[in-house]
Order: sequence, then structure tokens, then C-alpha cells
Amino acid sequence: MPLKIRYCMLIAILVCLKVTRAQSGINCLSVDDTGIIKKAFRSFEEDLFSYYRFGTDSTKTYRTFLAEVASLSINLKKLPSENSIRLVREFKQIADNKNSLWIKLSEYENQEAQKKASPSTSKDNDQELLIFNYRGGFIQCLKNNSDSDDFKEIIYALEEDGNISTSLVSQKIYYIPDKYLCSREIKNFIAFDIYFSILMVIEKAFK
Repeated sequence: MPLKIRYCMLIAILVCLKVTRAQSGINCLSVDDTGIIKKAFRSFEEDLFSYYRFGTDSTKTYRTFLAEVASLSINLKKLPSENSIRLVREFKQIADNKNSLWIKLSEYENQEAQKKASPSTSKDNDQELLIFNYRGGFIQCLKNNSDSDDFKEIIYALEEDGNISTSLVSQKIYYIPDKYLCSREIKNFIAFDIYFSILMVIEKAFK
């Protein structure tokens, strides 16, 4: 077979593999056997698109949300739906294994990481401190499957220091180019590390 034809076939195979990978990006959900991550992401997008009313413009919707979080101007009284608040309470109830999005401090795998409670932590007299699990299976899957080097660098930084503020994380995500911002991986990260992490702190204000 001529070398040129072999080269073209190789390129075609690589393109097909890339397309297949993009279409099967939901494989990160395989780390969640409860189904709550899928339900929560759907609720997050329903909240966002209902609140900002930019039609189907995902880029404008996500960028507006990120800008408001970064500038601390977001209206947290009107944005969350009852469904999202209910899901936050479910997340708190299932924070009992290493693949949970939020886990109990005592169950975090690395003892050194006990000093790295994220800005989305909360503590009651009868409730153990919860931290966002940057080293868990779902977030690691998002990082490993993303094509954005900027996004990966953000995750690496958060793995080292979970005390980076939510507003600063939002600012960093905001400047990721459009072609990556609305990828499945980054949108899921925004949903959980930013939106639901905020709701984890304020859910008790909703009766």
C-alpha cells in the first residue's frame, strides 16, 4: 500500500477516535453509581438558563455566571431551585467514600490534605467537616479527559491547595477560550466545584 494512502488512513482513524472520545465523554459518570451527579448537573443547567435567560447561548450563560461569582455579585437568593437545594442535602448525606464529590475530612486519603479544606466546607456541632474531593475519581476523570491545558493546571493547583477561593477559581475558568469552556468536562467542573460548592455552604438558609 502506498505510503501516502497509509498516512491518510492513519489520520482518518485518529479523527474517528477523537470524535468517538468526545461523544463518549459521559464515561466520567461511571464513577458515580448513585446517579446523583447526572441529576445535579441537569438541575444546575436548568437553574442557570432559567435565571440568565440567554436562550441556548451556553458561552454567554456560563461566562455571565462565572463573572458574577468572581465579582461576588451573584444573587444567591434567586438562582438556586428547590431541586438543587434538595440535591445538595443528598450530597451531604452520601459523603462517605473516597469517590464522593465532598467527603468527610477523616476519610480523605492523604493525611497532608487535611490542611486543605476547600472554601466550600461547612461544619456543625453534630456534623463532621466536609471538603471538596479534588483527588476523587470524578474530578480526576474530568481533568484527564479535558483537552484544555489551562483547565488541567487549575485542577493541579487545587489538588495542592484547596483553599483557593471560589471567586478566584471562577476568574481563572472565565479566561479559558470558548472552544474549551463549553466542553462537557469544564461545564461539569463549574457545576460542582463552583455552583454546588457554594450551595453546600448556604443550603441551610433555604427552608
